[in-house]
Amino acid sequence: MSRAAQGPRHDVADLGLAPAGRRGIEWAERDMPVLRSIRERFAREAPLAGLRVSACLHVTTETANLVRTLSAGGADVVLVASNPLSTQDEVAAALVRDHGISTFARRGEDDGTYYRHIMAAIDHAPHITMDDGADVIGVLHGERREMLDGVIGGTEETTTGIIRLRALEAQGGLGFPVVSVNDADTKHLFDNRYGTGQSTVDGLLRATNVLVAGRRAVVAGFGWCGRGVASRLRGMGANVIVLEVNPLRALEAVMEGFQVMPVAEAARVGDIFITATGDVNVLRGEHVAVMKDGAILANTGHFNVEIDLPALAALAESVTEVRPSVQEYRMADGRRIHLLAEGRLLNLSCAEGHPASVMDMSFANQALSVEYLAREGAGLERRVYAVPRRIDDEIATLKLASLGVEIDALTDEQLAYLASWEQGT
Repeated sequence: MSRAAQGPRHDVADLGLAPAGRRGIEWAERDMPVLRSIRERFAREAPLAGLRVSACLHVTTETANLVRTLSAGGADVVLVASNPLSTQDEVAAALVRDHGISTFARRGEDDGTYYRHIMAAIDHAPHITMDDGADVIGVLHGERREMLDGVIGGTEETTTGIIRLRALEAQGGLGFPVVSVNDADTKHLFDNRYGTGQSTVDGLLRATNVLVAGRRAVVAGFGWCGRGVASRLRGMGANVIVLEVNPLRALEAVMEGFQVMPVAEAARVGDIFITATGDVNVLRGEHVAVMKDGAILANTGHFNVEIDLPALAALAESVTEVRPSVQEYRMADGRRIHLLAEGRLLNLSCAEGHPASVMDMSFANQALSVEYLAREGAGLERRVYAVPRRIDDEIATLKLASLGVEIDALTDEQLAYLASWEQGT
């Protein structure tokens, strides 16, 4: 009997949406040749046989191809959503009906449902966890500590999650080794920069249909995500202002030609504000109080904490949904402030997230990191690890090959020169 025929456990919106989900998954797969090659190898070698994997990720077409890969490798996978507004219901349906993957995800689920789904992932008694924001690991280390002993290791996809995990490690409380997929060069240099840059602007345009050209766009944070957003907005003609607290990043933004100023100053002049910091209350009540009529507020960080939502609500006399995913907060003085996607991550709430071709590398890192943990996790210390260099290099090599790009190799003479100290001027 097939896994699908056995009826995987699930809580999805409508299994009847599966045909649309199947088409979306197949469309994304066309742009994911690296992950496809890994899936083919996994199907031959079954490196994950006998392992239970609990994945808390955005339930999108790209993620579907990742969990298909894990399943092909022999893993028993449970997938839950890592954000209430990022689930593509048709994809969740297709994973259950067509691929036999236990999936717990509904777009727009409330907090109670969200954490009930997290518990379903933990009740799976995972050997390996996969997180995008560290929610499964957070609950495991909180109210479900009895499940820690069975976990070999975990992976973490995003900057916000890594911040949480490094804090846990620093306190000596991390219960198992975690691989920081976010720190792989083939992840953050491409996913965070090009993926977040394009998909965030896509979400902005779909939600508002505003003309970006000529507007003052304020980007909070100049990490790899902020760099991507700032460069894409500038490419569309925006006058971009960058907010930073790190002097090196601020200096880099200046050298890249962006304006850099304090948030209190930018709040008075900006038309569009997008936060990308991974921190809390970047845009606060005192900033909203001086913003222009019609200012647009959005966040592309993982959690909806970068904009002080309680302060925004306290300042408003009324709140009206004027477009799908656009709430208009009317101030006592008549000004209107527009909040997108309830302050949740814009690129997945109002658009489809990163293009498949960039997620190909990110999820190749996830798949190979799970394989690495399956083989070596028992011998690792309880700390956050970088993705092994060989995995990064393998993914870059496979991606270049899929693009038809060839590069040179060092000659023996060049290798010897780089390994020596004797030769000088």
